[in-house]
Amino acid sequence: MSHRHNHPSRNDASRPPSSAHAQETSVHELPSEHRRGLLPEKYFRWRSGEITRLEAFCDVVFGFALTLLVVSLEVPRNYAELMEAMRGFVPFAVCFAQLVMIWRAHYIFSRRYGLEDSYTVFLNVTLLFVVLFYVYPLKFVFTSLFLELIGAFVPNSLTDGQASVVMRIYAVGFASVFTLFLLMYAHAYRLRSALELNPVEVLETRNAVQENSLMVLIAALALFLALRHPAWSGWSYALIGPVLTVHGTIFGKKVRVLAEKLGTV
Repeated sequence: MSHRHNHPSRNDASRPPSSAHAQETSVHELPSEHRRGLLPEKYFRWRSGEITRLEAFCDVVFGFALTLLVVSLEVPRNYAELMEAMRGFVPFAVCFAQLVMIWRAHYIFSRRYGLEDSYTVFLNVTLLFVVLFYVYPLKFVFTSLFLELIGAFVPNSLTDGQASVVMRIYAVGFASVFTLFLLMYAHAYRLRSALELNPVEVLETRNAVQENSLMVLIAALALFLALRHPAWSGWSYALIGPVLTVHGTIFGKKVRVLAEKLGTV
């Protein structure tokens, strides 16, 4: 009567692990943001790994900029003060959304390319400087606009000349932010071979260059209007939504078609 033991044979011991097991092991070795099903962008592989000191420093500065937008650090002591604080809520929300938009654009760029060369660091530091400068004009413009919409703006509190200067400052700050993003993406595009970008990622990078160029052009239009018709300058930023929607629809379709053609979906 023979007895069979469940000990693995030498052949089994020397047999390589199954492909499924190997894939599972490799998946667990990847950072969470690179795992299948958890990719933050469908057509772009993020090349940055752990959060770097540069990214951490940028996050701290963006956080500080957000604190500068706070309506008041003091708790309202009566109804009148509460209503005064609530009056600043809508401008605060709009300014908060704009700074978050800028932070997210910076976050996406940093995660996509993971660049930390001297030129990229210079552009990042310059961006942070501009953002901190941009906070107070941003808050002033949207507070004034909101007060005008609700009929609480003090008449003649700004002369045409003063309004022109304010809108020019805002337009220059806005243009500077997106010019820096334009330079960052143009730099990444020049390094596309070193970064090993595939054709879809190259197209996405070109699209980002175009989007930031459009933002700079809108700021240039606002600056021109600030010189001629200051009251209309702020409304030119309403073009951002429609312009980016049209651009995203047209070129987003090109990205999808190319990805399907190359089988990178």
